[in-house]
Amino acid sequence: MLPAPELAAPKPIREVTGLTPRDLGPGILASTEPVVLRGLVSQWPMVQAARASAAAADAYLRRFYRDATVNAMLGAPEIEGRFFYNEDLSGFNFAPVRVRLDKVLAELERYRGAEHQPAIYVGSTTIDTCLPGFHDENLIDLGGRDALGSIWIGNRTRIAAHYDLPDNLACVVAGRRRFTLFPPGQVGNLYIGPLDFTPAGQSISLVDFLKPDLGRFPRFATAMEHAQFVEMGPGDALFIPSMWWHHIEALEDFNVLVNYWWRQSPGYMDTPMNALMHALMSVRDLPPAQRKAWAELFRHYVFEAGDETSAHIPSAARRVLGPLDGDAVRAIRAQLLKRMNR
Repeated sequence: MLPAPELAAPKPIREVTGLTPRDLGPGILASTEPVVLRGLVSQWPMVQAARASAAAADAYLRRFYRDATVNAMLGAPEIEGRFFYNEDLSGFNFAPVRVRLDKVLAELERYRGAEHQPAIYVGSTTIDTCLPGFHDENLIDLGGRDALGSIWIGNRTRIAAHYDLPDNLACVVAGRRRFTLFPPGQVGNLYIGPLDFTPAGQSISLVDFLKPDLGRFPRFATAMEHAQFVEMGPGDALFIPSMWWHHIEALEDFNVLVNYWWRQSPGYMDTPMNALMHALMSVRDLPPAQRKAWAELFRHYVFEAGDETSAHIPSAARRVLGPLDGDAVRAIRAQLLKRMNR
């Protein structure tokens, strides 16, 4: 039997220091590489409370609580904080619940310091809905971007590697977190699970990063050659570009993250995942020669499209090959729905 390959140590993510929430510009917010922003939100009142104690951070959050309910994930101590599938991927190893946020905070306080804690996690909850007024005291300037601000609260949890379509600015405001990132091209080495049955909406890597089974997932060793990582504490932030895979570990009994998502594309554009699902349905299982022909069409009209693609057609006659706007996209969507409902 050949010895298992050793995993390469991930490289540190590039860091920038000395910026404040008013200093963010396109050099950061439009980057195609991840960037660590040490101390970016260190002056936020939330961060100052967290640096005092977990109890102070908890009390600060409760100031804004207004009887809001949130989606939470609860797992037994045996899952060791790793929210994942069950053994045969027919279900999950946790229970999703709808619960009041103050009840979640009370449970986190109850188990703080305990040796065997259940896994408790509130993910992607809109701040203005559950904690109105939080943003008035914890300000950030994203240059006019239409960003969605969300909060993530839990204890020692692990979120499997996944990607997000929007760009992402993740700010650690309590506890510590470790991020491991991979560029989009590593998708084939991360062993991604089902696309249409996922723990929290995004497809995830099936590799346990703390105990990788290289016999089952040998190409993960190649993925690690391209990995980047950072460990962050209260006040630090990380810019994660669109489509970068990221694995997240929360390292303390009480962890809070605030993040902002935005897209660089117009709001009327559809999510590319719909196109991928449609291609799985209509292209993937064609005969090889036909699939290759369609790959050329996609290359020509989508992936390498430019001004010359339709330059030979009068501009008034280009239709879907011309510039698109909201009305044009709605017309295309209506045509597709009509064809699919045949």
